[in-house]
Amino acid sequence: MNNKSANKQEYTAKPKRNTGRTYSRSTLKSVASKREIKPAIAAQDIKIVLFNKPFDVLCQFTDDANRKTLAEFIPIKEVYAAGRLDRDSEGLLLLTNCGKLQNTLTAPGKKTSKTYWVQVEGEPSSESIAALCTGVELKDGLTLPAKVSIISEPTLWARNPPVRERKLIPTTWLSITISEGRNRQVRRMTAHIGHPTLRLIRYSIGKYTLDGIKNGEYKVMTGIEHT
Repeated sequence: MNNKSANKQEYTAKPKRNTGRTYSRSTLKSVASKREIKPAIAAQDIKIVLFNKPFDVLCQFTDDANRKTLAEFIPIKEVYAAGRLDRDSEGLLLLTNCGKLQNTLTAPGKKTSKTYWVQVEGEPSSESIAALCTGVELKDGLTLPAKVSIISEPTLWARNPPVRERKLIPTTWLSITISEGRNRQVRRMTAHIGHPTLRLIRYSIGKYTLDGIKNGEYKVMTGIEHT
């Protein structure tokens, strides 16, 4: 009997296993419950900035490499780009202080349409245009059907530096409307059909357009009626 009692005492005296946890689940719940929730922006305080981005400008306000940024053109505080536009592309960039609007314009599930005016090398055939309209297979998968048509050369600002065109090869302007936001998607689409993009200008995002906005300038819209 004495041996059994001793064994029981030895067992109960073992220290608890150390899990390495330095906090308790109850503490985590307490911290999470105190996390600050930002209030929604009042309708009258919503700002939408429509900017006609020049060539060779980054879609950000700072850059360690001293390249051109939005800060050189837009002095408005606390607005952020809804989506992006490549450095070598031009045209409409939308910035806002409204997170809900940002999500509406950029979330893949929303399928917001974006229209681009695209100068390509050569003269695409009707079959090539049809392929873009149906969807082409890129490295990251099949593109959704696009709206594509040949258009007359639009009246535009001069690009600096100008587009390098080859004298013996004609160029064609296309209007391409997509509802995706893949990286450099339009350029990859035209390259896929054998007609590299020479110049790319975003004309619209949803219902917002470049109309009346000169290159390098912006227009500010306020109020819920614009969202």
